[in-house]
Amino acid sequence: MQMPVPDATVLARKALIVDRLLAILPADAVVHDEAETRAYECDALTAYRCPPLAAVLPRSTAEVSAVLKLCHAMGVPVVPRGSGTSLAGGALPTADCVILGVARMNNVLETDYENRFIKVQSGRTNLSVTGAVEADGFFYAPDPSSQLACAIAGNIAMNSGGAHCLKYGVTTNNLLGVTLVLMDGTVVEVGGAHMDAPGLDLLGVICGSEGQLGVVTEATLRILPKPEGARPVLIGFDSNEVAGTCVADIIKAGILPVAIEFMDRPCIRATEDFAHAGYPDCEALLIVEVEGSPAEIDEQLALIKTIATRHNPVELRESKSEEESKKIWLGRKSAFGAMGQINDYMCLDGTIPITALPYVLRRIGEMSKEFGLDVGNVFHAGDGNMHPLILYDANKPGDLELCEAFGAEILKLCVEVGGCLTGEHGVGIEKRDLMSVQFTDADMEAQCRVKDVFDPAWLLNAAKVFPLHITASRRAA
Repeated sequence: MQMPVPDATVLARKALIVDRLLAILPADAVVHDEAETRAYECDALTAYRCPPLAAVLPRSTAEVSAVLKLCHAMGVPVVPRGSGTSLAGGALPTADCVILGVARMNNVLETDYENRFIKVQSGRTNLSVTGAVEADGFFYAPDPSSQLACAIAGNIAMNSGGAHCLKYGVTTNNLLGVTLVLMDGTVVEVGGAHMDAPGLDLLGVICGSEGQLGVVTEATLRILPKPEGARPVLIGFDSNEVAGTCVADIIKAGILPVAIEFMDRPCIRATEDFAHAGYPDCEALLIVEVEGSPAEIDEQLALIKTIATRHNPVELRESKSEEESKKIWLGRKSAFGAMGQINDYMCLDGTIPITALPYVLRRIGEMSKEFGLDVGNVFHAGDGNMHPLILYDANKPGDLELCEAFGAEILKLCVEVGGCLTGEHGVGIEKRDLMSVQFTDADMEAQCRVKDVFDPAWLLNAAKVFPLHITASRRAA
C-alpha cells in the first residue's frame, strides 16, 4: 500500500522540529530520515505500525529534560521507548510524535551490596542488571521472558513480572526509587535507596503508568543474595483443567515455590522443537521450581509431588542436574519465540484468581472452537497471570479482526471471574477500548486527573491506555 505524501505544512513543521532537536542534541542522537524512522514504527505488537515524525536517542537525564522541554513548548507529542519489546503497543508511535528512546542510557551508576541496591540508567536491559552483580552473589528478581532485550524503563512502565514473580513479586516490589523527567522538562526524584519513603506513594503511581506521567531515566532497584540452590520439577497432565486444579491445590497447601509455569500442548510441541528441553508428550505441563538449602528443596518438592500425584500426572520428573534445570528454563523462556516460528499470534495478558484457572482454561478452549482460531497457553500459573497466544494468519483478510474479537472475550472473561485486564504487559493500545469493562466512568476520571497533574497537555504517550475519545477531549480542554 502506498503511503500518503505529507503536505508542505507538515514537512515544514517536521523540518523545524528536527532543526531544533539538532540544536540541543548531537547529530547522531536525532533520527529523522524517513527510511531510518521505520525502525521505530512499531514495537512487539507488530500488527500495528506508524513511522514517527522523528526519534531521539539521548544519553543523559539532562538531554532527556532538554528534549521534553522543547517538545512541550512546541506542542509535540512524545512516545517514550525502552527496547521496543512491548506486546501491548505501549511504544507505538503516532505520525506527529517524537520517539524518545533510552537505549543508549545503559550505565550502572552505583552498587551497594550492604544496603542491597543498584542504581542504573533506565535503558539498561533487565538481564544485564543481574549480570552486573551476580559475580558478587546477588541478583535482580523480576525476570520477564524478554529479559535479554527488555529495558528497565519498559519494566517500570508496565510493572513487568516474570517466571519468578510468585515469590519475589513484580517490578513494583523491587523498585526503590526513580529519576523522573516530566513533560515540561522538570526533573524530580521519587523514592531512593531506602525501604520506604515518607509522604504519598508516588513511586507506586509511577510504576505501571505506561509512560503517561513522565520519562524514567534512572532507577534504584532492590538486589537480593542468590539462593543457596534451586531445583525444578516437570509435571505433565492429560488436560489443562487438571493442571489448573493442581496449581490451585499447591497454593492452597501453603507452599511457596519460586515459580509455577504452565504450558499447554501447542506450546509444548513448538518449544520442544525449538529448544529441545526434553519436555514430556502431554496435554499440559507445569514447571514448579523451589529454592533454598538441599534439605529445604527436598522437603518442598516432596510435598509438591505428593499433591501432584493425587491428580494422576502422566509424567513427574525432578531435575537431576544444573544443566537439566537450565534446559527446562530455556524451553519456557523460548516459548514466545518458538510459537512465532510456526504462526502469527497475539499474546494476551489477563490475570485471574488461582481458583478460577480450571474454569477459565475450559472456557478458552470452548471459545477457541467458537471463533475457529487455535490458542496456545503459556503463563505464570502461580499468580494467575495468563498469556493465551491466539494464532491467526496476518495475510488472511479479516483474521486479525477475528483474533482481536476473540482476545477481547478472553479479557472480559478474566474480569468476570474477579481478575483484571493486564498483569505485566500493560494496556497500551491493545486494551484501551476494554478499560470500561473493568473501570467505571468515575474510576477512569480519577486516573485521568492524575495524568492531568503530571502532563496537563496530554502530550506523553498519547492515544494509549485511555479510550481515544477521552484522550481527545482531554487534549482539547
